[in-house]
Amino acid sequence: MADQVQVLADLADEGAALDDVVAHLEDTAWLTPTPAQGWTIATQIAHLTWTDEWALRALTDPEAFRTAAAEVAERLDTMVDDGAREVAQIAPARLLDRWRATRAALAGALAGAPAGERLPWFGPPMSPMSMATARLMETWAHGLDVTDALGLPPTASPRLRHVAHLGVRTRDFAFRQRGLPVPEAPFHVELTAPDGATWAWGPEDAEQRVVGPALDFCLRVTRRRHRADLALEAVGRDAERWLDVAQAFAGPAGEERLPAGAQG
Repeated sequence: MADQVQVLADLADEGAALDDVVAHLEDTAWLTPTPAQGWTIATQIAHLTWTDEWALRALTDPEAFRTAAAEVAERLDTMVDDGAREVAQIAPARLLDRWRATRAALAGALAGAPAGERLPWFGPPMSPMSMATARLMETWAHGLDVTDALGLPPTASPRLRHVAHLGVRTRDFAFRQRGLPVPEAPFHVELTAPDGATWAWGPEDAEQRVVGPALDFCLRVTRRRHRADLALEAVGRDAERWLDVAQAFAGPAGEERLPAGAQG
């Protein structure tokens, strides 16, 4: 897996790619609905801004983060939506400036954090590298909601390796999140990267296997596409179940996206 310098560079590039999509939108276009029910393009960017601000607080003032997180623990599920909708009320130009400033500050804080440091978060504490990977995954996933809303293709670059890696690492979490027993046997995951390379995790002789395009795997673990619309193959009962419940992000999985033919 890439080192922290590479992850931070890719996080910056993922943010810049989404910035390029929204930077020249008319103000009215920021009100375009996205596939996330009740969320506009503005809400998506506001969510990234709001979450980056919490991540920055965790890095720069851990005690203040812990205090604030404890105060909102009982309403965390609704707080995320409420925070995004509140930030989305500001004018698009101001929102864009705020997101850019927060991204830059977070990048600097992550770069300066000792590699062995454990950062407080709403779930288990994270290393700076894990935090950066999670922020990249969130940026890509919410950016996908934006490009879907605008009828644009998803961003598919080598940066997806970080999203796929996080998807593999959160296998056990996904099972626990649904109250299911965690498989004891290792899985082998083999994905075809956007450039044709092969990305693989787990022992090659594992009986439980998932293979297919890396983009499709990332779409699934971020729960942006229904399984029926993806060219992913699972071998083994546990692997089959994993693709049903996979999620690379904390919190509720949310409603399942409908297959393409059922939408409308």
